[in-house]
Amino acid sequence: MPTHGSLSKAGKVRSQTPKITAEVKVSPSPKTRSRRNYEKRMILQRKPGQNWM
Repeated sequence: MPTHGSLSKAGKVRSQTPKITAEVKVSPSPKTRSRRNYEKRMILQRKPGQNWM
């Protein structure tokens, strides 16, 4: 069974891509999280899970 592309070219694009340092993510304060959850659950009437509509 033939391979899709040669193994000599494996990883070519990834090694050429410049490395970008990750940004520091700041998690919201507990008060902000609670407020967002309240808005989602009570005001928008969204149910838990992926099928929230």
